[in-house]
Amino acid sequence: MTWQQRIDSALEARRAAEAFRVRSVVEGGAGRFLIRDNRQYCHFSGNDYLGLSQHPAIVRAWQQGAETWGVGSGGSGHVSGYTTAHQKLEASLADWLGYPRALLFISGFAANQALIAALMEREDRIVADRLSHASLLEAASHSPAQLRRFAHNEASHLNALLEKPCAGQQMVVTEGIFSMDGDSAPLRELHAAAQQHNAWMLVDDAHGIGVSGEEGRGSAARQGVKPDLLVVTFGKGFGISGAAVLCSEPVADYLLQFARHLIYSTSMPPAQAVALQAAMAVIRSDEGEQRRQTLAALIARFRAGVSEMPYHMTDSQSAIQPLIVGDNRRALKLAQQLRERGIWVTAIRPPTVPVGTARLRLTLTAAHHPQDIDRLLEELHAASQ
Repeated sequence: MTWQQRIDSALEARRAAEAFRVRSVVEGGAGRFLIRDNRQYCHFSGNDYLGLSQHPAIVRAWQQGAETWGVGSGGSGHVSGYTTAHQKLEASLADWLGYPRALLFISGFAANQALIAALMEREDRIVADRLSHASLLEAASHSPAQLRRFAHNEASHLNALLEKPCAGQQMVVTEGIFSMDGDSAPLRELHAAAQQHNAWMLVDDAHGIGVSGEEGRGSAARQGVKPDLLVVTFGKGFGISGAAVLCSEPVADYLLQFARHLIYSTSMPPAQAVALQAAMAVIRSDEGEQRRQTLAALIARFRAGVSEMPYHMTDSQSAIQPLIVGDNRRALKLAQQLRERGIWVTAIRPPTVPVGTARLRLTLTAAHHPQDIDRLLEELHAASQ
């Protein structure tokens, strides 16, 4: 088989499975509305859960940061790209979330890959929730460590896997709020199992930070758990991008020596760090709490309305509200019907989700209005007839 034949065969297989991915060019893709081809859509596919991507104070902070620092960091943090803006943000994150140290990464994907690649060795074992994010499972499968998956959110299965003999160290891996199902991990039970077997626990709280818990401290804080490694990302509740790892002093020093994704990547622009500092201030403020309450009310309104329709929902109380339809073609058709009615949604299909669970991954934000939720419900009802 030639290179071209290999490429053509893979693409044809994706098309045949109704799983071919395409990108849509938009003119405004965050917040309440999205514009494409001069048409405005009510936007239910983004991750800007608190509506902060267009917050005036945060936009100004980025602009002022750019005026001070320019638009790039100029290098890796190990060379010349670690500024006082980065240092201040790391210190603030560590203080807010109750850890000795925080290290900034350019993305949550990079942070998860870096942790597993740097920490895991051949005699070790990773025990991950089977629905963990692709960045975690891919890193685990590529690491020299053994990978075992426990049934989704099943602490008893996790415990059984941890009990099996292991010559090295064990790492429990999970998300705080799962990106495709929107449900929460039972972190207290998982953490207890990890501690019982002297395992460390890594929690990716991309979808909980800023949105869940007191002052938006996230899923782990809400459940009274302090994992050994906490990954928070800034593309959801913060409305920006990037990520951070929260950890102990020795682990931070270790990662600075051995985390290749950190060492060999250009650090985020200092202006971005300034904007993230401003976003964290909003999240921790009374305004942040009001935005979380607004989002919670919209979630409750949506779930009450959709419960009477013939759609399968997950047990999600988060901003992620998946409508599972099963068949790829049906999911694509439903997404198209809603777009024709001015509702922007996206069909999520395998391999992003398990086969037979194609869905519309609906996401709500504090920027939505109650009438937006009512309109979505009306269009879903019409499409179900």
